Amino acid sequence: MIIHRSGFQRLMEWKNSNNHKPLLIRGARQVGKTTLVKDFAREFDNYIELNLERKADKELFKIDDAVKILNAIFFEKGIKPNKGSVLLFIDEIQEEPIAVKQLRYFYEENPDIHIIAAGSLLEFALSKVPSFPVGRIDYLYLYPVNFEEYLGAAKNELAVEVLNEVPIPDYAHKSLMDSFNEYAMIGGMPEILSKYLEDKNLVNLTSLYSKLWQSYKDDIEKYSKSDVEKKVIRHIMSTAPYQLSRIKYEGFGKSNYKSREVGEALLSLDLAKVIQIIYASTDTDLPIMSDLRKRPRLQFIDTGMLSQILLLQGEMLKVSDFSNIYRGEIIQHIIGQELISIHQDIPYKPNFWVREKKGSSAEVDLIYRVQNMVVPIEIKSGKVGTLRSLHQFVEASPHPYAVRVYGGEFKVEKAVTPGGTPYLLMNLPYYLGTKIPEYLEYFVTNYSL
Repeated sequence: MIIHRSGFQRLMEWKNSNNHKPLLIRGARQVGKTTLVKDFAREFDNYIELNLERKADKELFKIDDAVKILNAIFFEKGIKPNKGSVLLFIDEIQEEPIAVKQLRYFYEENPDIHIIAAGSLLEFALSKVPSFPVGRIDYLYLYPVNFEEYLGAAKNELAVEVLNEVPIPDYAHKSLMDSFNEYAMIGGMPEILSKYLEDKNLVNLTSLYSKLWQSYKDDIEKYSKSDVEKKVIRHIMSTAPYQLSRIKYEGFGKSNYKSREVGEALLSLDLAKVIQIIYASTDTDLPIMSDLRKRPRLQFIDTGMLSQILLLQGEMLKVSDFSNIYRGEIIQHIIGQELISIHQDIPYKPNFWVREKKGSSAEVDLIYRVQNMVVPIEIKSGKVGTLRSLHQFVEASPHPYAVRVYGGEFKVEKAVTPGGTPYLLMNLPYYLGTKIPEYLEYFVTNYSL
């Protein structure tokens, strides 16, 4: 089954650009990088695929001349130059870092060729590249399948159309919420999602995700700089799924590891995009700055994988609002994943907001920039009056806009904080996580106190 990714449109724009610099697709293992390129290859007359895990393909880059390398590639693949459009795809490019350096020369020598490279653990490989071609390479960041892509894979085109209406019509709410709950249980790892959509068997998900998580663990040596870091990473990957609240580095997961050891190991996993570090901010106005002194949160590659590791599938089947599961941390996690997934041109990570003062601590799940404002986003159901931390942000903010992502229908309402500050609250249903930027623009443009 082919899952059509939103990145495909980004690739088409790149193809039709007058300045199609070599494109490097970045993302963790198994998020669909190779599949996306093979789908895109149908748009070209000729397709050349190199996989640098194959010795013969890797050997081509031992030649230190871009023209000779290109000639050798065309010869080996039996394709005549200048005979129709050509897409050259270099997969697993991290296996030969010098190949990254050659990308700019390929383009300079033959700008008619469209060149894409992809690989896992690229952040580690790029650090070994001498004279990295900064500014001469474009990027596409790929993540697990998000909810909108899931609807397309499930052949629910009408739901996709409705999802893109701003504001969302009320009549679509229940159907979209049911689909979102199913998506949240299944997760967004493409191969597993494809298998589920073929046989609709939820029972197999746990074992499939266990094998996938184990495959990440098996890559552990590639993430590690030393034997000590290898042990720390192994410990983190075994205990981190149970650490969804803000974490402390020192003694992480009831261990004896020091703060520095845990911090370095987490940074390696962050680079690998397996477990990312989400930092706090204390800002209510621009610029949004990460405060590295505050305890961070962790964001896993995929919420579906996380819920399977935590054995939450049975509980998720019984409820209609996932804010009631695992202290609300699962639904907070998936909204973060949805927001990350739509930022394909930059390595985006959201911030959350904290205020840690004696007797008045507060924490808002996400903050996001819209126009010249920093808008707080709380992810929870319940009465407006229970949004204590959100209210503290609003009272410190120079504008009146705030967002709640919850299990109810879309609506905008006027509200007042317990301290008497009036504000506007936009209530977004969970399934609009990928649409947060569009709705924020709609909100601040069309509503005022």
